[in-house]
Amino acid sequence: MPGQGVYRQKSHKDSMKNYIYFNTRDELLRIDTSKIVYFEADGNYTNIFFENKTQTQISLNLSQMQQLLSRYLNERARIFARIGKRHIININYIFHIQVLRQNLTLSNGSTFSYNVSISKEALRQLKDMIKAGTGSFNAISDIKAHSDDMKTQEMKR
Repeated sequence: MPGQGVYRQKSHKDSMKNYIYFNTRDELLRIDTSKIVYFEADGNYTNIFFENKTQTQISLNLSQMQQLLSRYLNERARIFARIGKRHIININYIFHIQVLRQNLTLSNGSTFSYNVSISKEALRQLKDMIKAGTGSFNAISDIKAHSDDMKTQEMKR
């Protein structure tokens, strides 16, 4: 990642929270990962949406962001799931899945709500995983990978 240093720091002061730091030549951005609602691809950039209704843009594509989260958050990365080609969501904020409308609502139930447009297939897979109780995602799991496993199991029946 030329021009951009990324690292995780867990100090005494931050012992209850995990932060990711993005360091460029002119800026330092500290992000509390528990406050991230979702990530959205925007070409070679990733937009990050927070629970306080703000957003920021990072000069990493979504695949690089996915790898970064897995590498620096380890087990804590389980709260994130890759949904389709354009999104990584925080599964703790899943509020409403509308497959036919291709809409996923991410909310804490009181102070914010994001409506994200996602393909029917990706939403169907997400819904099936949650219904089946397989909500314990691997670190930055990929919904497509889980779907392929589910189809293989169905074919064996």
